[in-house]
Amino acid sequence: MVNPQEIRKDFPIFQTYPDLVYLDNAATTQKPTSVIEGIQRFYVEENANIHRGIYPLAVKATQAYEAVRKKVAKALHTSDPSQIVYTSGTTEGINLVAQSFLKPRLQAGEEVLISSMEHHANLIPWQRVCKEKGASLKVLPISDEGELTVATVESMLTEHTRLLALVHISNSLGTINPIEEIIQLAKSRGVTVLLDAAQSIAYYELDVEALDVDFLVFSGHKIFGPTGTGILYGKKALLEEMEPYQVGGDMIREVSFEETTFADVPQRFEAGTTNIAGIVGLGHALDYLATLPKKDIQLHIQQLTAYCTEKLLEIPGVRIIGTAPKKSGIVSFVMEDIHPHDVATMLGEMNIAIRAGHHCTQPLMEMWELPGTTRASFSIYNSVEDVDKLVEAVRQTQLFFA
Repeated sequence: MVNPQEIRKDFPIFQTYPDLVYLDNAATTQKPTSVIEGIQRFYVEENANIHRGIYPLAVKATQAYEAVRKKVAKALHTSDPSQIVYTSGTTEGINLVAQSFLKPRLQAGEEVLISSMEHHANLIPWQRVCKEKGASLKVLPISDEGELTVATVESMLTEHTRLLALVHISNSLGTINPIEEIIQLAKSRGVTVLLDAAQSIAYYELDVEALDVDFLVFSGHKIFGPTGTGILYGKKALLEEMEPYQVGGDMIREVSFEETTFADVPQRFEAGTTNIAGIVGLGHALDYLATLPKKDIQLHIQQLTAYCTEKLLEIPGVRIIGTAPKKSGIVSFVMEDIHPHDVATMLGEMNIAIRAGHHCTQPLMEMWELPGTTRASFSIYNSVEDVDKLVEAVRQTQLFFA
């Protein structure tokens, strides 16, 4: 069982703001003491640049940095840490694949397939490459409930499909996509697959080898780690075929004025001085997550999602956006005659942190003719009491604007 009140003790922001109802976890999670202290300890006891120095402090920093790569590999159930590339977040990971993998291979007339619920980060990089190469970006439709079916994917896969890029859990709808079946289907057609796991990696076991996914990306700051950190997992054979799209610093093997050769993977994709302390902090976040039973976390968050949906629907004039049969962690809603930004502003005055807008899924909102939604997103430190406070605040907001 998940005990939110006990878990809150691990997160100092709730000691700073005891009355805070933090429901913006899809945007970023709060950080536990172990992560904050781990970053501080690195700067106090281990700070040096990595891979370059041979003095003891530099060796210690390099060891701390590379140890996290092994932790990530373990979390993703791959035995090869060289398949783990450090990035600044999900966005950089997708851009890296778009520029270093897809762009050199994509031909005019070929297709990239995404869903209509994708975050801008899993849309714009593919859109850009498709335009440059004369290829097509095709969009998988979803139901009015926000559901993507395997049959829909099957109907749109063609002999021209080069890559499928798909989110695991939608950041604006909470839809859980049937990734196992979809990935298997795409792979049977010879299509490369990238999975955006930014909203799911903290709460779901993802076995990249069992999934047979080619690329997987996520951000550290959404799993209780620091901002400016992220992971790209890629199959070794694919990474080895890719040229880096950022160059400079220690990602080289040999440099002359005439020619440069690059280091082996994953180092060739980590140009410049990376966020070393942040990566160390990400390692502490993974350690913290490892102490929590993911099945219990999933159940807890799904129960909060269902309870919040039920209570909000008891308020006249409230409509839930995204009602797929399988969803988790996110409840997006609109209120009749009240703009989402006004709702979020009012709730903020009541110490309820909630997000309003298009949530970086603007095409989806336009498709449904919405200016945006108000979004509550849950994590391990949220409770039924948090939902009750949200619902009461929504009622008060409705009365204020009546």
